Amino acid sequence: MLEKQAKYAFIAIGSNLGNKKLNIEKAKFKLQEKLIKIIKSSSDYETLSWPNPNKPKFINVVIKIKTFFSPIELLNICNKVEIELGRKRFKKNEPRTCDIDIIDYDQKILNIKRPLKLTIPHPFIEHRNFVLLPLFEIAQNWRHPVTKVKIGKLISFLKEEDLRSIKQI
Repeated sequence: MLEKQAKYAFIAIGSNLGNKKLNIEKAKFKLQEKLIKIIKSSSDYETLSWPNPNKPKFINVVIKIKTFFSPIELLNICNKVEIELGRKRFKKNEPRTCDIDIIDYDQKILNIKRPLKLTIPHPFIEHRNFVLLPLFEIAQNWRHPVTKVKIGKLISFLKEEDLRSIKQI
């Protein structure tokens, strides 16, 4: 029997409730407790809440991980960590202690509907400053799995106000 091969993935972690930096550090710790190896982590980035900029600001990071878990297993783990950190799902885009998204999993293109909904690469990644800039910091040669466009080019397509509204902290 062949051993499962390690896969590399990128995960975005964000928080806009409570001690945001601590929430992100706890999320990283809990992922590692669940046998996910963090290879690299971006700096913290502060961004306006989306779609309502009047909600509390977010702190976001992107991490590169090494895992033996399948995409669905990884999603389950991410969801468990969110819950362990107090995430409640009431309304879409409401403030939250922890939000964990799989951005890319081994450059695969997946659209799974059941048992959980999972789309990889993460939809709308090319419009999200809070994913693209931290991802660029740790993976300058990353390419979008669908369009094959390099991350630097994707960043150049962002609106000027999206580039101005994010800051590395």
